[in-house]
Amino acid sequence: MKMVFHIPWIYTSVRTILAIWHQLTKTEIPELTRVSVMMRERSRVEDTMYAMQKAGAGSLQVISDFDMTLTKFAHQGKRVPTTHNILNNRLLIDDDSTVKMKELFNTYYPIEIDASLSPEEKLPYMVEWWTKVHDLLIQQRIRKAELARAVRESNAVLREGCSSFFDCLAEQRVPLLIFSAGVGDVLEEVIRQNRAFHPNVHIISNYMDFDHTGVLQAFKGQLIHSYNKRAGALSHAAALRELHGQPNVLLLGDSLGDLSMADGVSTAQNILTVGFLNDQVEERKESFLNSFDIVLLRDETMDVPNAILRFIVSSEMSKVHREK
Repeated sequence: MKMVFHIPWIYTSVRTILAIWHQLTKTEIPELTRVSVMMRERSRVEDTMYAMQKAGAGSLQVISDFDMTLTKFAHQGKRVPTTHNILNNRLLIDDDSTVKMKELFNTYYPIEIDASLSPEEKLPYMVEWWTKVHDLLIQQRIRKAELARAVRESNAVLREGCSSFFDCLAEQRVPLLIFSAGVGDVLEEVIRQNRAFHPNVHIISNYMDFDHTGVLQAFKGQLIHSYNKRAGALSHAAALRELHGQPNVLLLGDSLGDLSMADGVSTAQNILTVGFLNDQVEERKESFLNSFDIVLLRDETMDVPNAILRFIVSSEMSKVHREK
């Protein structure tokens, strides 16, 4: 008599088997279990991270905002200055301009982070804000030679673990594109003074145009503000052709406008987005969760991005250790 054996797992879908296999073999990342970390679709985050790890460091690029993303939002109970606010220094501008810059901030910043307004509604206000600030700075005839001192005297602070993040990216030859609506000249000086300006770092930002005597006379090129980064990404795409061989993107930002920074990556395969929710957390939490893959609540460190980066490049790091 013929015996028939039924093996239940044979009838299990391939997707379910893969899910079980991932569950059995996955490496836990403790940083993702913290109370300050939120994810709407944890399984999607894990699947994306595994795909990026499988492709390796050679397929990865990082695209990041700067102010309040790579820098802290607050330090020792005080707001950390943005690259624009670093210029708010008596060395560079007079008292009247200091008052005007504060008034502009108090007028437009609430609009920038207002969860009830769409990006389209915010856009004209952001153009007004950035344009008025830049006009104000130009009127002050800022000298290029004083920028380094202004940065040194400022309270600009990179997030804890940021230097390690920069160093790991450089070691693994992973391109870092910093896409900032701040002031590029100041941003570069902050990175240099933290000894983190490696050859793999590329920057898209608002750069100052100095005359032959080193005095600010204008800002170069297209204005970049927090809600037109998509246009900036597309306009700079051709100039960053060296990044086209990296189809996997780890994107870091602190604003919904930062989500468009990867739009210039025409060959993107996997994009993992991390949002730093620094201010008005309860009011903005839902919109961030609906938009970013991972949301970090009032987290002043780079612990989570560092953990993700280590996971993605872990196979390459293992190879290096074996070769040694």
